[in-house]
Amino acid sequence: MKAGRETIRPFGMRDKLGYMFGDIGNDFTFIFASSFLMVFYTKVLGVSGGAVGTLFLVARFVDAVTDVTMGYIVDSAAESKDGKFRRWIRMMCGPVAIASFLMYQTSMANAPMAWKMVYMYVTYLLWGSIFYTSINIPYGSMASAITSEPNERTALSAFRSIGASVAGLAIGVLTPLILYTTDDKGNQVVRGGATFTIVAGVFSILAVICYLICYALTTERVHAKPQDKGERIGFAGNIKVVFRSRALLGIIGEAIFLLLSQLLINSMNNYLYPDYFRNAGGISIFTVLSTFIMLFLVAPLSVPISRRFGKKEASVAGMLLSGVVFALLYFLKTDNMWLFLILATIGYLGLGFFNTVIWANITDVIDAQEVETGHREDGTVYAVYSFARKVGQALAGGIGGWALSAIGYESSAIVQTERVLTGIYTTSTLAPAIGFFAVALILWLIYPLDRAAVEHNVEILKQRRAKN
Repeated sequence: MKAGRETIRPFGMRDKLGYMFGDIGNDFTFIFASSFLMVFYTKVLGVSGGAVGTLFLVARFVDAVTDVTMGYIVDSAAESKDGKFRRWIRMMCGPVAIASFLMYQTSMANAPMAWKMVYMYVTYLLWGSIFYTSINIPYGSMASAITSEPNERTALSAFRSIGASVAGLAIGVLTPLILYTTDDKGNQVVRGGATFTIVAGVFSILAVICYLICYALTTERVHAKPQDKGERIGFAGNIKVVFRSRALLGIIGEAIFLLLSQLLINSMNNYLYPDYFRNAGGISIFTVLSTFIMLFLVAPLSVPISRRFGKKEASVAGMLLSGVVFALLYFLKTDNMWLFLILATIGYLGLGFFNTVIWANITDVIDAQEVETGHREDGTVYAVYSFARKVGQALAGGIGGWALSAIGYESSAIVQTERVLTGIYTTSTLAPAIGFFAVALILWLIYPLDRAAVEHNVEILKQRRAKN
């Protein structure tokens, strides 16, 4: 295969594994923050859930600028010998890991509250709004440059999701066993000392290693035609063009509600199992079960199901399944942890499928935008989508934090009141159910890229590139 100047090896398992390791690197900081940063802020630093929710919301306003700016920078920069996207992984893996480590300094526990707030805002914005953005947007955009074939992109998406599951397994299973302990009265409490800081340091080191593996194994093959100066439409023009895309607007809507639901589950599990079920081990068990179905059931079937029914069509069905199951859990009001675990795992089947193919959907959106406008803006499109995901992340943290404050959760209390426990259960079940139903509705009514549309766009772009 020719790529202008030199012979490039064909797409294969090496690219899939490399791309998988990239997401493992991402999630060693992202999933850790999504699952345990609120726990660190509330139970170690003693900050109120409402204040944490406000921090997450403020950070998303910053992301509205930094995400889209980074996307424009990636699109505008000339290709280097590393390609258009890979070089950012090499350059930014160290800064994002260091910034993540700085967020979990247990030495701040005895600082005045004003200093704690300053510390939280500075370190969280440094990690999430600057350094994580500078590596995640090029990494996500790179999928459309590795291959142009829809089935190969679905395979990349599946391997990326496998990477997320591997990181989630390590974080979700091992971390609760390390962070939580049982006091003399049998209550689940967070360990003291430097435990959080040490765990964060280990994950930061592992993240750097995974990023470097991703950089070494992947190859960029699809090269956008360079734009002449007269063709460039500038930053404002890019944003205007991108937001005219119905496909992108649909994927933005689903991203917000998907991340809201998924991360709210992850966040509230840290209160649901230790406080409501009085068994922090349930966090690890749920992670094992949900990861098992992801790795051994959903991921192997994602490509053939997508090929047979289409990614959009199958994703709608999956989201409806997840919504129905979590709505059922809400109405059951069960205090049986094992029944809850079994049903929640079934609910994760639909969520798992959509998470497996979602990254291929982004490359479909990028293709659709190029077909409509003649301009390929991988970084800008992915940046807008990334921002939407962060909005969902913020809403999950915000709703979780505000809900904890509204129901009267006391971070200093060993045992919560019955009213608080009921509120934790409701937030952990009803809110995700509503979010899953919203995703299904948006996919069905707004997102236009069904199987036929995707295949049509791929053929158009093949013909265009063949002429260049």
